[in-house]
Amino acid sequence: MNPSDTTQLPAKPVAPLLHKIAVVEDLREIRESLSQLIGTLADFKCVCACASGEDALKQIPPARPDVVLMDIFLPGMSGIECTTRLKVLLPDVRILILTASDDEEMVFPALEAGADGYLLKQAEPADLRAALLDLLQGGVPMTSGIARQVVDYFRHRAKSRDQIVHLTPREKELLIQLSKGYSNKEIAGKLSLSVETIHGHMKNIFKKMHVRSRAEAVAKYISSHND
Repeated sequence: MNPSDTTQLPAKPVAPLLHKIAVVEDLREIRESLSQLIGTLADFKCVCACASGEDALKQIPPARPDVVLMDIFLPGMSGIECTTRLKVLLPDVRILILTASDDEEMVFPALEAGADGYLLKQAEPADLRAALLDLLQGGVPMTSGIARQVVDYFRHRAKSRDQIVHLTPREKELLIQLSKGYSNKEIAGKLSLSVETIHGHMKNIFKKMHVRSRAEAVAKYISSHND
C-alpha cells in the first residue's frame, strides 16, 4: 500500500450484541421449538436448553444467560424451586416464567421465588420478543390476565393505602423509578448513586414490603396507588 494514499478502507461491520437466553422445558418438542424460535428473533440467541431443573442448575450458571425462560411443571424439581436456586447462584439473571398455567396457585409462588415476569406459552413470537426486551430494560412483563390477578391480589391484601409508609424518601423515589421499568443501572444514573447503593436500597425495599422480586414490588406499589 502506498503510504501517501489517504483513502480510508471501509469500516468493518460491528457484530450486533446478542442477548443470551436459556430455556428450561421438559417437553423435547417445545424445548427445541423455543430454541429455534429464539434463534430467529433479532438480537437474541439461545445458549442453553435444559430438560429439567436439575440440569438447569448445572448448565445455566456457566452459560451466564441474560434471561432464563422457565417452565413450572418439570420432572423432579419444579420450575419454582429451580427459580429460587438460580436466583441464589445468579442474582442478576432475569427469569421469565413461560408456562401453560395461569392458576394463581402457581403465579404467586413463582413471583415469590424471584421470577421477574410471567407469560403464557400461547404468546405470539412478537409478544415473546417484546417481553424479553421489556425484561432486559427493567420491566416486569406479564400476560394481561395474570397482571390483573397480581394487582387484585395485593389490592385485596392491602390494609391501607399507606402500606409502604415505612419506606424512606429515597426508597420511595427508587420504587417510583422501578415501576417505570428502569434498570438498576439507569436508576443509579438518574439518582446519581452507584449501582451497589441501588442494590442495597433494593434489598431494604424487598424486606420492608415483604417481597422477593422486582415484579412483586412493582405490583404491590401499583396496587397501593390505585385503590
